[in-house]
Amino acid sequence: DIILEYLGKALHGERTYIFEKNEFGGDDNTYEWVAKGVTPEIDNLQNLPSEICANWYRNFSEEKNIVIEDLEDIKESDPLQYENLKRQDIHSLVVVPLYNDTENIGFYGVDNPNGESFEYTQNMLKIVGHFIVSCLKRRNLLKQLQEMSYHDPLTKLGNRFAMDKYMVECTNETSLGVVYCDITGLKRVNDTEGHKEGDRLILRACESLKEVFGGYGLFRIGGDELLALCPGIEKEILIQKTETLKQVA
Repeated sequence: DIILEYLGKALHGERTYIFEKNEFGGDDNTYEWVAKGVTPEIDNLQNLPSEICANWYRNFSEEKNIVIEDLEDIKESDPLQYENLKRQDIHSLVVVPLYNDTENIGFYGVDNPNGESFEYTQNMLKIVGHFIVSCLKRRNLLKQLQEMSYHDPLTKLGNRFAMDKYMVECTNETSLGVVYCDITGLKRVNDTEGHKEGDRLILRACESLKEVFGGYGLFRIGGDELLALCPGIEKEILIQKTETLKQVA
């Protein structure tokens, strides 16, 4: 955020931003800075269809940046992107790709910069792009470490640390339903059929728990121990769900 603000002010732009490819093949606007009086667009630019930026990515694959000095210049050649930018009141921009080693992970740029030197703007973005990628990689690593700290690696349910955190957040609830589950026969399966079959048994139990108590706090607190914490649930609903769990498990 600090880097984007600095670039926006230094390049006299109206908006600076980062877009990252998402798991669905689209593009997400993940960070944004806007000048005073400029309307933020980040909420409107999530999961952009891949075809909108397709021409840009083709240019990136040829190690080219995107420099649009007059938006009207792309009205015929790139109509989808033209409509996308026109809606945002963009009349010029400079965009450069972001690479993690050789993989193109997205792009970042500036809208409506000072038009005196598009070449200078382009060079500034290329230089700072290395720092942007470094920040994104550090963010991803922290997310991964947090995921490992709070989730069971096999089931992806919360672990004991996650349960403790969840309990603290539930302190204002008037009631709390607790469902403790023991996976019967897990040791026997591990001993006679192997740990792979034991893992499958654990995962099937977790799927049953998710099916009935999805939306509540779900945790694996031991090898064969699962827990559902249901803040604010009514007693009758808890009993009903518990009976349902017995049937589907």
